[in-house]
This record gives sequence, structure tokens and C-alpha cells, in this order.
Amino acid sequence: MLRYLIGVDGGGSGTRALVQPVGGGAALPGSAGPSALQQGIPQAWDNVLLAVRRAFEAAGRPMPDWQDCALAAGLSGASHAPWREAFQLRNPGFAVLAAETDSYTMLLGAHAGQPGAILIAGTGSIAEALRADGSRATVGGWGFRVDDEGSGGWLGLQAVRHGLAAFDGRANPSPLARKVWLHCGDDRESLQEWCGAAGQFEFAQLARAVFECEDSDPAAARLLAQATSALEELALAIDPRGRLPLAVAGSIGERLAPRMRPFVRSRIVPAQAAAAQGALMLAQRTVQELEPAL
Repeated sequence: MLRYLIGVDGGGSGTRALVQPVGGGAALPGSAGPSALQQGIPQAWDNVLLAVRRAFEAAGRPMPDWQDCALAAGLSGASHAPWREAFQLRNPGFAVLAAETDSYTMLLGAHAGQPGAILIAGTGSIAEALRADGSRATVGGWGFRVDDEGSGGWLGLQAVRHGLAAFDGRANPSPLARKVWLHCGDDRESLQEWCGAAGQFEFAQLARAVFECEDSDPAAARLLAQATSALEELALAIDPRGRLPLAVAGSIGERLAPRMRPFVRSRIVPAQAAAAQGALMLAQRTVQELEPAL
């Protein structure tokens, strides 16, 4: 018999879990480090399980056996079938396991499972829609370095490129460039070492510097304008006719949404719930669909 439903929101910056007793009751929250699949399947599972354990620990409840739990995880990178399948193959024993994209669970939460669209810009960026006929659509989300325009990772990457150009004398040593040097290193060897070791998460930490320098540095202001335009393009591509309510999520998306042009802003509605709640909805749906076999 299942005792708990677990919903997990896993991205490039962190993992959030909600644990709810079967039959209802308050959902118990827990959190841990990144669980984006592109950062490694073992790390993803480590942080998913840690977030779940912390939810039980914070509530003072004993840990159940995984076989008594149904887990639905919305994970960054789950759109890539080999990563998703590798994650599922490492199931430590959950009776029910559903792995979906984090954008889909955000979408479910934002519109309470009803048709709608969502634009997400946090560490990465993507747009997803659930249409009235039940079909789904995805735009963007191709991954760091090749896409994710308008995201924190993209902003940080552009900031570092500007800092390197300024170090070479190919650009002015602006306030943004100096923040990059302070964060990454102020000599060629340390800059090369930082760039060689940094991933999506590390670049995304520099997005804050772009916002901080906006008023004093035209280079930072241009990057934020470009990020806003990139997110507008995602919103238009996912729902060209503007028929679906649009939720905006993610730390970068929420900051840039007020800057978008009126024809995009007019479509934006508040999210009804967060991604972890959407994952919990997915866990409930999955169990209902499998109930005859459980």
C-alpha cells in the first residue's frame, strides 16, 4: 500500500520536494542542491533523495521505505530521452516513478492542471504549453551554451565574455567587466581556470552582477534588453495567437516580465502554484492511472 506521494522540482540551482500522505494532509517541504540531469544522473538522485529525507526530518517523521512511496519528478534535462531513461533506471525502489520536464510540472502547477502556457527563465530558459485538446508544445530549452537565451546562465556567459574582451582591451573596462574579474579572477591564468571549470550553475551566479550594473554600465543594460527580447520571442513562439493564459516563472523571468512589451504583458497571469506542487499533481495523476495495477 502506498503511504506517501512525493513531488520534486529539480533544476540547475536546487531541488525542492513536497511529501504528502496518501489520502490528504499537509505537504511537507524539503530542499537540496541541483538535480538537473545534464549535471549528472548520480548527483540528480543524490539531491532528490536528500530533499525528500529533509522533508521527513523537518516534520519529525520517520523515513518510510521507498517502496511505500510514489515519486513524480519534474527535472531540468528530462526532455532528453537518454538522460530521462538513465534517471529512471537508477530508481532506488519507489513503487511508482514518473520523470517529466521541470517546465511541465511548472506548467501544471501554474494553471492547476488546466490548459495554459508558461515561460521559464531561471538558470536556463524554456516555454511550454498545454493546449485544450491535451497536446503539448515546447519552445527553447536546448541547453546551456547553445541556447537558454534570456536565462541566468546566458546572462552570466555574456557577462564573462564581456569581461574577457575588456581584459584583452577589446572592450571598455566597464563596471560589469570589473565585477567579472572580481568574481572569476583578474589575471589570464585564473580567468582561464575559472572558465574551464565553470558550468551552467556557476555562470548563472553572475546574472546578479548584470542587474546590479544596469544603471552604470551600458553593456549590462544592453544584455538585459537582449534577454527581455529573447524571452518575448519564446512567449510568442509557444502561443502565436495568444489564446492561452501565460505564466512567467524563474528568478530572471519574474524580474524581466514587467519590461516586456504590452502585447506580451497583457497575456501574463499569476501562477496558481509552484513547480513542486505541479509535480505532486503529476504523482497523484500517475497513481490514479496505475491504480488497478498497484
